[in-house]
Amino acid sequence: MSQTLLQTPLHDRHVALGARMVPFAGWEMPVQYEGVIQEHRAVRTDAGVFDVSHMGEFEVEGPRAHAFLESLLSNDLGKLEPGQAQYTLLTNEGGGIIDDLIAYRLEECRYLLVVNASNRDADFRWIKDREVSGSDARDISNEYALLAVQGPNAIERLGLPAAPAFTFAEAEIDGTQVMVNRTGYTGEDGCELLCMAEDAGALWDAVLARGVTPCGLGARDTLRLEACFPLHGNDISPETDPISAGLGWTCSLAKDFSGVNVLRAIKERGPERRLVAFVMEQKAIPRQGMPIAGGGEVTSGSHSPMLDIGIGMGYVPSAQAKPETELTIDVRGKPRTARVVKKPIYKREG
Repeated sequence: MSQTLLQTPLHDRHVALGARMVPFAGWEMPVQYEGVIQEHRAVRTDAGVFDVSHMGEFEVEGPRAHAFLESLLSNDLGKLEPGQAQYTLLTNEGGGIIDDLIAYRLEECRYLLVVNASNRDADFRWIKDREVSGSDARDISNEYALLAVQGPNAIERLGLPAAPAFTFAEAEIDGTQVMVNRTGYTGEDGCELLCMAEDAGALWDAVLARGVTPCGLGARDTLRLEACFPLHGNDISPETDPISAGLGWTCSLAKDFSGVNVLRAIKERGPERRLVAFVMEQKAIPRQGMPIAGGGEVTSGSHSPMLDIGIGMGYVPSAQAKPETELTIDVRGKPRTARVVKKPIYKREG
């Protein structure tokens, strides 16, 4: 028997706009409206909005909340003042990546964690199973909606003041109270707007009325790939470690957290393989799972709407990881040449 798909508070609005709806991480989500390429270019040149209300939100508070999260998360939470946020990892005892997430320090002893939709239940179980007295974690996902407004004109279109990346503040947009998080998953400027679930429709309508283009999961994927942001389940997983994935910068190896000894050892000896970004030198679209000669594998691949070529990321032996190294990818039984490039694959000039 097929499981009933969950719907975000904006489901009816997506359907009314003619979005193509698809199953994603247990949810029914819009993959595109007008088309992936148009939506992708709207974000790169102006502003686009994504419904990301399927993401999970946990609140962790209490006098020992800070110490508790420090023992679970890879990055150094001590760097955060209230009003600041941080990209970090939830790791297992083997140093593998249970999830990548953003931690927001709301108050001295109170945090908000925004986690991937597909990992929400597993993440929450992992955290609850390790909870210490003086800390309390709650899954508050169903109470909130989240809209990502991204692009060079996003902040101006929303009428918001400039602010540094990875900070957040309370604001009001056309009558709706929101938490404006200066974070995102596209490589562009912008923010993620957290509001009460019942206010989502009014906020969505207000954002569209300000001339922002509605965008689906298709453009979200091509945008994050051009920016070389990893996708959990593709590029990173409980079987991959942060050092090999190029996420060593999120790991404060001086402190103790799950799997830190394994990660210290990998850092010391150097990883056997690395996650690299590449562009196709021949006409071909790489896809997840395609073999790379020499023992590598494509983890994410697509056509780049901005560069008009095939692009991707994948794991290769460390000896093949230097920029400008030539790779041979098996694209549906045909060897096709690619070239390792520095991350990100695409960056807007200026």
